[in-house]
Amino acid sequence: MHQNEILKKYFGYDSFRQGQDELVSSILSGRDTLGVMPTGAGKSLCYQIPALMLEGITIVISPLISLMQDQVGALVQSGIRAAYINSSLTMNQLYTVIRNAEAGVYKLIYVAPERLTSEVFLSFAKKAKISMITVDEAHCISQWGQDFRPSYLNIPQFAAELPQRPIMTAFTATATDRVREDISRLLCLNDPFTLVTGFDRKNLYFEVRRPSDKSADLKRLIADYDKEGRTGIVYCSTRKNVEDVCQRLCDSGFSATRYHAGLSEEERRANQEDFIYDRKRIMVATNAFGMGIDKSNVTYVIHYNMPKDVESYYQEAGRAGRDGSPSDCVLLYSGRDVVTAEFLINKSYEDSEQEAEIAEETRRRDLKRLRDMTFYCTCGDCLRGYILKYFGEKAPHECNSCSVCCSDSEETDVTVEAQKILSCIYRAEQKYGVKTICDILRGSSSEKLLNARLDKLSTYGIMKDTSEKRIRRIEERLETMGYIRRTEGDYPVLKLDNSALSVLRGEKTVKARLPEETVRKKEQTVYSRDPKLMEILKAIRQKRASVMGVPAYFIFTDATLADMCEKRPVTNEQFLGVSGVGSAKLERYGNEFMNAIREYCEASPEQAPTVVKKAPNRLKTDADRKQAAEELKKGIAAFEPAQESMHITALVSGMIIAAEANISAANLRTAVYDWLISENFLQIVTDDEGESRKGITERSGEIGIYEEEVTAASGKKYTRVLYSTQAQRYIAENIAAHL
Repeated sequence: MHQNEILKKYFGYDSFRQGQDELVSSILSGRDTLGVMPTGAGKSLCYQIPALMLEGITIVISPLISLMQDQVGALVQSGIRAAYINSSLTMNQLYTVIRNAEAGVYKLIYVAPERLTSEVFLSFAKKAKISMITVDEAHCISQWGQDFRPSYLNIPQFAAELPQRPIMTAFTATATDRVREDISRLLCLNDPFTLVTGFDRKNLYFEVRRPSDKSADLKRLIADYDKEGRTGIVYCSTRKNVEDVCQRLCDSGFSATRYHAGLSEEERRANQEDFIYDRKRIMVATNAFGMGIDKSNVTYVIHYNMPKDVESYYQEAGRAGRDGSPSDCVLLYSGRDVVTAEFLINKSYEDSEQEAEIAEETRRRDLKRLRDMTFYCTCGDCLRGYILKYFGEKAPHECNSCSVCCSDSEETDVTVEAQKILSCIYRAEQKYGVKTICDILRGSSSEKLLNARLDKLSTYGIMKDTSEKRIRRIEERLETMGYIRRTEGDYPVLKLDNSALSVLRGEKTVKARLPEETVRKKEQTVYSRDPKLMEILKAIRQKRASVMGVPAYFIFTDATLADMCEKRPVTNEQFLGVSGVGSAKLERYGNEFMNAIREYCEASPEQAPTVVKKAPNRLKTDADRKQAAEELKKGIAAFEPAQESMHITALVSGMIIAAEANISAANLRTAVYDWLISENFLQIVTDDEGESRKGITERSGEIGIYEEEVTAASGKKYTRVLYSTQAQRYIAENIAAHL
């Protein structure tokens, strides 16, 4: 099967995005490959498609448990055989995965880098046919990357111990030239094909706001998004800020939850699931949240505090609009953010185990990155252009999709004011910081100024009618233009660059945009031209997701539903023409969605399709039913007592799936739930918050299905359905006749 056919069959797309085809072709030619693509640009497809076409197994090395679970869950939904191995598994589950892997059940196995040194895994790997090793989030191997993980350094040794060297591939979203060189060198890539597809995410709108009251401004933003039913992430720099912001949002009636490393593992998991399963619309979090989350319907990311570097900011902001829909990336900036970030950077090196010289070098590097991030917030130039230039790309003068380019304010000639600021720094002998320079220019009578006799300077009070805010903005502009620099250390002072003379002499002019308030001129594009049909399809998706115990976006993304609204498919061929629909999802969900579209069109004759056909049944032959039952038994045989609902089919903790293509594990799971509900062993109930979930009935106890109430560390209570060993055996022995 050709790579384009695989793309359509499993992932539902008719064509590759920029760079994907070249990266896939490089891997299939047997060449080591390094791909640098922005978050949401489809990196995963670049190794998942070759993994399906190559003989043997692809090992994907991934840094976070949540990332593995998300990736494997999405693959299973697409009918692809995949599993993960990490510390979340019991020993019984681990050995079950290994046995299935040895039997050739999987095409992809996701592992944590720490697992590579495990004797059990290494023993399996030496005997298995491993065709490719893929290193996801590859920047983690570089000490110059923003997420250095020492365990990534074990990867070359692991590859070297295999009987035959596999194809080595690496992917990352944010990597400077130096980090890319590190990735290639440290992973021992052999003459790799390297492709940087470009960092521009055209569907993202960038905005920097400088509110006097962050909390009030945040609430106004969230209120606007909430009216549109949008989902988003609010990033904070500290745990305390997360707690405070989340509490204020909840007190204001918003559907918010929180995530940071200070919460118990149980509460983090529960809160993350609330967000992923759309029970909560807003996630307030530190940067501990997000790398493992592929939630496609996030349409805004707000940074309540400025991150420490551009790499982190762009990666976090890039979690918006992953399905290609128009999305907002808003940063609420204040000077205090810089102070906090400097403190955190310096503190992180106080007890560093690195050698003193290396620790000091990396500290200075991090402070340089912080300055670059600060310039993004204060430069007054196109924000998209600033990011693209930071990563070494050419950028347009204006993008018309950021708060600078969309602002009503125009560039103003501030040369005279700039000369006054530069002159003041010079006459104060370049010994003071921004605050003191502002005080001198505005004629402050503070004791500090008077004691230092700074009131005797000729520049004292020459900008007394200018606001401190405006002076600071012009100073920031001079800094980004290179005329001023700040010294490092706890008490940075302003120094003049030699080029400042050209401004003082009037040889160069200084222009700046000085908006008093950001004007949001851009319009949010609506997902669908038919909101009514969109809501119908969303309701079907949510109901199906609740029954199956998976996030709604695993079934179809909002962008795919919007395309359904546009095309209104009612035949298999038409349904396959929808972006994001492949053969597996046609088989699994096509009938339900097409019937809804058909009913909608019949109620609106002007929208009626020209061809009307029924979709085929899910399982058509006795052979299909027999195979389904055998695969189901194969999975259940590995279960431990009292499994949760998402584990009752041929998945063990979301991993073990059917071995052949005729019936996928997710398809089995759907059939099992439908059967249990039809037999009155389960029912769909609505909780106090109006959310649908599976619940027990009077008959549930007959086969050993029961409910358990769980209390999270936050005090929140929720109910889960558990299946005893008796229930699992009953399902395995009786399901075949009902498929």
